[in-house]
Amino acid sequence: MAKILDRLLLFIYSLSIGIVCVIAILLLTNAVPVSFDALQKDTLYISALVIAAVLFLLSVRFFYISIRRDRASLPSIDQRTDYGDIQISVETIENLSYKAATRIRGVRDVKTRIRVSDAGLEIHIRALVDGETAIPPLTEEVQKQVHDHVEEITGIPVSFVTVYIANLVQSPVIKSRVE
Repeated sequence: MAKILDRLLLFIYSLSIGIVCVIAILLLTNAVPVSFDALQKDTLYISALVIAAVLFLLSVRFFYISIRRDRASLPSIDQRTDYGDIQISVETIENLSYKAATRIRGVRDVKTRIRVSDAGLEIHIRALVDGETAIPPLTEEVQKQVHDHVEEITGIPVSFVTVYIANLVQSPVIKSRVE
């Protein structure tokens, strides 16, 4: 409801600013000749004051919206227990996945990404390997460890874990110096 109201207010604000700018341009360029008597000046003054106040209040509202940190925008997985609600951030699950993947011998430079679906968590792992271990059993071990570790720690079902082996770790070349 608040988002719909904010969008409506933003529409009205944009339209008002546009109309005020067009009127100001027309008046300043003398495209519309204007002659006022005392009654029209008072009415025009009050109208301009009301419009300015409304536009100022809308500006304050939009400024507040722009700097406000919306708690709902922080990505998290929500669970309900008998004792209350639990929220686990996606960043926490990414770190748990990272921790489980880096425990496996031969895996280096791990990056994780989490997606939440109806079936559960979808965990995507991108890693470099050392090249000394066979890749199929290594990736299977990564999948199993990450799947089991995340489900055990968070209690959230993991639908699948994908592993992308990006490359081999390049060992630094050490030049020997002969004297």
